[in-house]
Amino acid sequence: MPVPLYQAKAEFFRMLGHPVRIRVLELLQDGPQPVRDLLAVIEIEPAALSQQLAVLRRSGIVTSTREGSTVVYQLAGGDVAELMRAARRILTEMLADQNALLAELRDAEVPAP
Repeated sequence: MPVPLYQAKAEFFRMLGHPVRIRVLELLQDGPQPVRDLLAVIEIEPAALSQQLAVLRRSGIVTSTREGSTVVYQLAGGDVAELMRAARRILTEMLADQNALLAELRDAEVPAP
């Protein structure tokens, strides 16, 4: 029996649910990156980065190529970069709404006696 679309989407978003994976996807928006460059920016243990890259690669969201002894990762398609931009827009809107509410609350504060 095929997996319902809503379940497949939930699994997709669960796969994205790790800060290192999100950071890798953000970095790869600028183009292909060798693992050593990712390590320099993300500053985690190589084994931990390797594990997260493997999750992204198995999901098909990134691809890797070997150039000599260097492994280079890149986004599998432009839709991933668009997803990251959409997430940024959504978060910006959410935070703007929260800031507006916070300002409203502060304006409505009753001075202490």
